[in-house]
Amino acid sequence: MHVKSWARVAAALFAIGYGANQFSPLMVMYREQGHYSATVVAAFFGVYVAGLVPGLVVGGPLSDRYGRRTLLLPAVAASVPASAVLALGAFAESLLFTGRFLFGLVTGVAMAVGSTWVKELSQAPHDPAADPAAGARRAALALSAGFGVGPVIGGVLAQWAPLPMELPYLAHILLTIPVIVLVARAPETLPSPPPPLSERRARAVGLSEGAVRSSVGVGHPRFRGLVLPLAPWVFAGPALSFAVQPAALGAERTAGFGLIFATLLTAVTLSAGVGIQSAARRLDARNPLAGGRLGLGLLLVGSLVAAGTALTGSLVVAVVASAVLGAGFGISLVSGLIEVQRIARPEQLAGLTAVYYSLTYVGFLLPVVLAPLAPLVGYPVLLLAVAGLAALCLVALVVAGARRRVAV
Repeated sequence: MHVKSWARVAAALFAIGYGANQFSPLMVMYREQGHYSATVVAAFFGVYVAGLVPGLVVGGPLSDRYGRRTLLLPAVAASVPASAVLALGAFAESLLFTGRFLFGLVTGVAMAVGSTWVKELSQAPHDPAADPAAGARRAALALSAGFGVGPVIGGVLAQWAPLPMELPYLAHILLTIPVIVLVARAPETLPSPPPPLSERRARAVGLSEGAVRSSVGVGHPRFRGLVLPLAPWVFAGPALSFAVQPAALGAERTAGFGLIFATLLTAVTLSAGVGIQSAARRLDARNPLAGGRLGLGLLLVGSLVAAGTALTGSLVVAVVASAVLGAGFGISLVSGLIEVQRIARPEQLAGLTAVYYSLTYVGFLLPVVLAPLAPLVGYPVLLLAVAGLAALCLVALVVAGARRRVAV
């Protein structure tokens, strides 16, 4: 069966997203069955970002130097032992931290390189019929679908299958093996490599060139005005939905079904995020400023509804909050990625995409920040404060869009 070139790389983004986010509902399992504190479980969540950011920063520039396949193929392959370490985490807390860090590292490389590669394979000569936004849309959809399917399967396996702390990770390993074959056969999009240098010098040149290219893109008025205020909220929405809300509800509200309820929240969030992404392209076609504003506006409303979850303890309100936060996540992710691809020159694309994703994942640190503060002031107050910060960023986004030098 013929598989389109861009779909081969999109499959890698799906598999990486699957493995990265299947941990989200399992946090409840580690809290209830592993008897870890909410702060430690939030740290499991946050150490992933500590690995992801250097993976993003290094992966993009190195792929500009050595090629997309050279970086993405090892990253996808390395996700297999990373999942294996997480499966062994049932026996030691240190292995959970190690596995999450490793998975963050390979996810960072895969996201920076894979999103760029999908974009390059979604244009001539590989796919001349694709529209200009197809690459961003396909990459975001594949990644979001993986983010959504992984937690559902992982949560169901952990709730009802044997070996709940091991089997979800083994399922990801089985999924990833055929994806490695697909990536190995995807066409390279970079021209022939430059003249050989010593390994140390080549690495240094690749990183320094990538850093310069990325810094030029980051200094662009559109990046500062339209991407920077939006990016950290992209993954703050999902983090609030399926990491903060279960902690805010407390184990007593979901006694006996906390894991499957966290899985439900994750599924609702990512389903809404995937379902609304097609609207982001239409919004961008009509008005390049509309998508970011709508996405951040939805994330602001979702934060307020999540505060209602913490205040009332209502499971129904939690589901509504997840749907709103998921919709905001989906539109914001695609809108930001389209804007980055609009700003970046071809030689900047991988590096600037890496910077964008690094900024988006700052939002995943919210549970780490909120967990130790919750016993002092409570989640309702903290979530209202989060909504206030989102409102300030939305104002900054609107003001930036009104400036002629950003809007044109």
